[in-house]
Amino acid sequence: MVQLRNYTPRGYGARQTLILIVPMIIFVISMTLFFFNTHVQQVDTKLSRSFAQEMALVIRQFESGAADWTGFTGRLAESEIMRLRFIPGDPQLQPPPGRACCAELRKQLDIYIEAPHVFAFDPTTDLITLRTSVSGGVLEALLERKRVVIITAHIFVVWSVGFSLLLLGAAYAFLRNQVRSILDLSRAADALGRGEDAPSYKPSGAREVRQAAQSIIRMRNRLRRYADQRTAMLAGVSHDLRTPLTRLRLELALLPKDIDLSAAKADIAEMERMLDAYLAFARGEESETPVESDLTGLVRDAVQHAATRSTLSIDAPSPIQMRLRPLALKRAVTNLANNAADHATNVLVRAVRDGSVAVITVEDDGPGIPAEQREDAFKPFSRLDGARNQNVSGVGLGLTIARDAARAHGGDVTLARSTLGGLKAVMRLPLEPQHLADRSRDD
Repeated sequence: MVQLRNYTPRGYGARQTLILIVPMIIFVISMTLFFFNTHVQQVDTKLSRSFAQEMALVIRQFESGAADWTGFTGRLAESEIMRLRFIPGDPQLQPPPGRACCAELRKQLDIYIEAPHVFAFDPTTDLITLRTSVSGGVLEALLERKRVVIITAHIFVVWSVGFSLLLLGAAYAFLRNQVRSILDLSRAADALGRGEDAPSYKPSGAREVRQAAQSIIRMRNRLRRYADQRTAMLAGVSHDLRTPLTRLRLELALLPKDIDLSAAKADIAEMERMLDAYLAFARGEESETPVESDLTGLVRDAVQHAATRSTLSIDAPSPIQMRLRPLALKRAVTNLANNAADHATNVLVRAVRDGSVAVITVEDDGPGIPAEQREDAFKPFSRLDGARNQNVSGVGLGLTIARDAARAHGGDVTLARSTLGGLKAVMRLPLEPQHLADRSRDD
């Protein structure tokens, strides 16, 4: 189905400019056609008819011989109506020098003058020369072109186009300021969405844009207070639980050496890891300041632990510079790599640049996850019942933390089937803020 939006610009500024230009062009063209087809055409017709009638009267006066011809032509010349000259001899008409013009004049002369006649326009003198066959010779009339044609009609077009361009320029300058305020708001919202502050941003533009900006800032402040409260609560819970765990560890250390305490120590270590995972999930590394860093080097460092537990291959051919939170992103990649190493023998990690997006893929040859359960794997504390979770420790937050970190950088993590036969985790991260690029496709 053909839709108009497929042929219109995507950007708000371009669309508004188009809304201004198209009606203005239609207006100028319509007014110009109306002006020329009505006013100019009618005036040209009346001027040409008036001259044709005058010329017919002159010819009748000449043919009748009833008037003083010399005095008559003199009075016409003095009044600047036309200049007449009689050329005695052969009445055979010779076309005057010049070029053809004035179709309406030709039409009116054919109506009012029965005698043979020809005329031409000389651009160098701006005069029209008319020759008419009369008794005993040729009657020649010279008149200015403005007598039969409106020669200033183009001024209307020039002024119309000039004023239209002036109005378009003023409208575009105003519209540009409005679009700039929307772009500033989108950049600030994108920065706030990534957990960054935008101290230099000040709401500007139309009242509705300012209201939207204030709403986004208030929403960000509420979310930050909620995140701080959640982190503080879980940090307190973690601290309260670590104290008895520490006492238990101390008590185990004081027990006789001949007692097998490995299981109890392993349980305590597992509980400490669980507390660390809960706290990391609650904190989300939001307080970390983004810095310019090499993504490829970060990926190589993040997968080192997984390399000790599986056969790991890394394909990262060239450095990828981007603005990121090193600790949060390293934890996300580490979780993906460790998750693959826990369930597979062979793991392949790639970090490549695809246009304006950095793509990190972690593939394995493990049992994989059914397609209908892949989104459930991202839910916090999710423990799937399939073969991929058999005899594997953890609290079900690895993929959740990885997706949160990716989305905090403006990207996402998805799961698919690997070419190795197992699971493939794909993390896409925009190298530059693309806060409107994807959304504009849906406008």
